Amino acid sequence: MSLAPTWMRTNGGAAGGVTLARSACGSLLVEVMRGTRMLRASGALWLAADRMLVAADLHLEKGSSYAARGQLLPPFDTRATLDRLEGEIAALDPAVVVLLGDSFHDARATARLAPEDSLRIAGLAKGRTLVWVVGNHDEEGPGALPGEVVDEIETDGLTLRHEPAAGPQRGEVAGHLHPCAKVVAYRRSVRRRCFLTDGERLILPAFGAYAGGLNALDPAFAGLFGRSPIAAALGPRVVHPLRVETLSAD
Repeated sequence: MSLAPTWMRTNGGAAGGVTLARSACGSLLVEVMRGTRMLRASGALWLAADRMLVAADLHLEKGSSYAARGQLLPPFDTRATLDRLEGEIAALDPAVVVLLGDSFHDARATARLAPEDSLRIAGLAKGRTLVWVVGNHDEEGPGALPGEVVDEIETDGLTLRHEPAAGPQRGEVAGHLHPCAKVVAYRRSVRRRCFLTDGERLILPAFGAYAGGLNALDPAFAGLFGRSPIAAALGPRVVHPLRVETLSAD
């Protein structure tokens, strides 16, 4: 018999905190704009009310982009990223898959896709709606690949877009910044991709295998949250909530 999650509220001082609970699957459940949102250990967001799976910043074909400039990387990033995305789809059976911008690393990425990878991406749209939110790396969209191309989506009190707007934005879900959390303890440090949320706004980690990360304490995040956020750091199977005040700079 599965047990219902136990909800708790983080200490946010006079400004409040974030209401969260641990899911049996290791995901973190958080309340954002009065709705329950599931932060997955893969780095994807699950919006159960709409059966919507959201992943940001796949940066497909980043490896081949670097290779074209003479910086050789193992050319397996697209396949590794698609493996993880297909795993999430198999586990959750979404009605809608939203790729939240910078799905491709550059405008020529779709032309460099291996034929089998193109077929796998096309397969993401079978039996469901596939939505491409455009980002700064892929403003032209996915080319001939199936799916809807949009600038942003509104659903269940949320606005999904690639790049965070300036200042606090209630209900915004965005990517672009690739947040990471660094923790230092006992003379050792751990750095992990993370979600950032204050219960009103949510920034997703990069989903792509070769996508880098920006420390959550970087000035780029300053002013985005109306109250102190939490970092939801990705473990192999579990998402760990951390107060931003406990994190370390690079």
